[in-house]
Amino acid sequence: MQTKSKNRLKQVYQHIVQKVTTLHGWIGNYEYGRLFTPRIPYLFHSKTTPPFLAHKEELPILAAAIVGFQHALAMMGGIVTVPLILSGSGSNNLNLDDSYRTYMVASALIASGILSIIQITGLKIRKTGYQLGTGLISVVGTSFTTLPVAQAAFSTIRKHGEYNCSLEGPCPEAFGAMLGTIMVCCWLEVAISFLPLTILRRVFPPLVTGSVVVLIGASLVASGFQDWAGGSGSCYNYSRAVSNLEALGVENISAILPSSLSICPSSQYAYQKYPFGDAKWIGLGSIVFLTIIVIEIFGSPFMRTAEIMIGFLLGLLVASVLNYTNIESVQGAPVITFLWTKTFPIRFYPPAIIPLLIVFVVLAIEAMGDVTASMEASQLPIIGKEANGRLQGGILADGLNAFLGALMTTFPYSTFAQNNGVIAMTRCANIWAGYWCCLFLIVFGIFSKISALFVAIPDAVLGGMTTFLFANVVTSGIRILCFVDWTRRSRFIVACTLSIGLGATLLPEWFSSVIPSVEQNSALQGLIQGIDIIMSTGFCIGAFIAVFLNLILPVDEDCQKEDMSRVGNQASLTESSVTIQGLITDEDIK
Repeated sequence: MQTKSKNRLKQVYQHIVQKVTTLHGWIGNYEYGRLFTPRIPYLFHSKTTPPFLAHKEELPILAAAIVGFQHALAMMGGIVTVPLILSGSGSNNLNLDDSYRTYMVASALIASGILSIIQITGLKIRKTGYQLGTGLISVVGTSFTTLPVAQAAFSTIRKHGEYNCSLEGPCPEAFGAMLGTIMVCCWLEVAISFLPLTILRRVFPPLVTGSVVVLIGASLVASGFQDWAGGSGSCYNYSRAVSNLEALGVENISAILPSSLSICPSSQYAYQKYPFGDAKWIGLGSIVFLTIIVIEIFGSPFMRTAEIMIGFLLGLLVASVLNYTNIESVQGAPVITFLWTKTFPIRFYPPAIIPLLIVFVVLAIEAMGDVTASMEASQLPIIGKEANGRLQGGILADGLNAFLGALMTTFPYSTFAQNNGVIAMTRCANIWAGYWCCLFLIVFGIFSKISALFVAIPDAVLGGMTTFLFANVVTSGIRILCFVDWTRRSRFIVACTLSIGLGATLLPEWFSSVIPSVEQNSALQGLIQGIDIIMSTGFCIGAFIAVFLNLILPVDEDCQKEDMSRVGNQASLTESSVTIQGLITDEDIK
């Protein structure tokens, strides 16, 4: 046994030496030119298909580094979005200073790199049939699913003055309370990973998951659009208040509301300030959005996989030239940082328990879809024992990563889907490219000047990027619904789900006066706050309705489908065929 181990170590050593000391080991035969060749639509098309590099195939060091860098760029926009929004201004965010915001972005990047290694490695659990991780290029990032719940919880905490949080001041204690609650609730996803997949597919079919994902995206788009128009702080609230007073016929509004509140951003360090919805804010966000469109049309494979970051960087450049950027935050940021240089007091917030449990159920179902897409992109079987092991390992790693992420002062992590688009465009599913991606993400996080750049940008640039990201969530939900067999029953369930879910998303205050406050009973008051969070978060109440109706409504086998249903079903089948052949060319973003 010892002889075999020594021989294996010797072989590994010789392989590493050959890899790093030869030109072939560094460069190989990879088609580098294809990655950087722009396309001219409607005129020129490549007639040859480059070879596919499997996930265990030999890959030159330079090719692995370049493809890994592509994965990192494709991931960065999604990774930094949640900490940027939650740490920003507004009564439903944390209103933290720039040093805390820079740290939250940096810790998100570092944790993403570290936790992605768990997913990519795919460790077998000895003496069991289970594994931890997928063994694929499954890069993880901060989940958008937690954003609506967190914002609802922060708003509730501020409204009731808990943890000494005022309506507008900084509130790091609220973030610590959410982290502590996440550490408890994440074990539900761990437990789900050990359930038979047939049960999960029965309780959470595409009919349910598609509707819930649409609601998640719908709630997020509003947040992105607020930033695009100037910000989500006091200037947005001023704009709403003016509209309400005008509707009531109130005159001399300027005497009631101080005009200083109308200016975005509210930060005293901003160089340029304009009212909410000003053309200058709209223009800045449009630069990012239009850049993404142009790159999608003309860009090379490398540029298209990084189009979100390229659009963001161009918006940052324009904002800097026009003096919109807060350079002091970049200059004041440390050169190097790491986890736990800033900390948050860990607490437990009972009203967020049920909403977070719903979040982790949704994350488990999303992981099934993302891991399946990764297997398809990697040209691996999507059914069978090996595929089931990867699905189970992916869900288990997501649940464990949520706990580890909270310890690292970040929100729950889940498998992202945009790296599947990178796999399809580069035709490289090699896991060493994934490890390079992890290295780049960790390095980006450690050099905190990079994180400070994200904090320094005006909200409008961030909004131009995040609106596109969040709209992709809606698109993902619609695509999931394409797999639904559109009978009267399925249309009824989706309609009921979206009725209440979209209503609560568009008007979160609709349930605010149904249950009276009971301040003298803290336990009952906590329950009431939890119900308020659920009823004001569209996808939470929508998930309840969708699961309940799907389980109790009988399936009428004799139900005749309408003509439009047949057409829709044919389109769904066509989409399914396209998806099975090339699903991964779509850059779905969770």
